[in-house]
Amino acid sequence: MKKITKDWTIGEVLAENDDLADILLGFGMHCFSCPISQMETLEEAAAVHDVDVDFLLSKLNEFNQ
Repeated sequence: MKKITKDWTIGEVLAENDDLADILLGFGMHCFSCPISQMETLEEAAAVHDVDVDFLLSKLNEFNQ
């Protein structure tokens, strides 16, 4: 599995492993069908949702091993 970084889009994260949706949902990020999810980076989404991007990345990468 690839290491997920803050410049990945939500769409790229889900393409890597669609089970990661549960992690994103846990952080309040539930707009997967929104067209923005294909363009918005994790860093941008984290800022919008007031989430610590480094903590989010640690959880995504931990689950994605």
